[in-house]
Amino acid sequence: MATQYQGTGRRKTSVARVRLVDGSGKFIINKRDMDEYFDYETLKIIAKAPLNITETLGKFDVFVNVYGGGFTGQAGAIRHGISRALLEVSDEYRPILKQAGFLTRDPRKKERLKYGLKKARKSPQFSKR
Repeated sequence: MATQYQGTGRRKTSVARVRLVDGSGKFIINKRDMDEYFDYETLKIIAKAPLNITETLGKFDVFVNVYGGGFTGQAGAIRHGISRALLEVSDEYRPILKQAGFLTRDPRKKERLKYGLKKARKSPQFSKR
């Protein structure tokens, strides 16, 4: 069996489990092709970024299970997962990925709603009377 490398990526509420297998460059997300899964070209570029920057784009087949959040968060989670899996392939990729900021987990989340307010910080319209 071909060697496979695993990585887990997270962003906002999305979690991506990524498997890299030696192959020709297939990109499967939730049992669907990447072009079918993501509508926007920018999301495809975000997801493929770690492979582009380390020049390993055609060397691995990428299999991803991703859930939670929206498409943008999922693309970021996939990017994070691929970056972590590439570290298992070779430690030489670490400075390149770290320089690009792909190894840092994006901690930003939606702020919770506070009582008496309409959203996390937006207050109701003020009226003197």
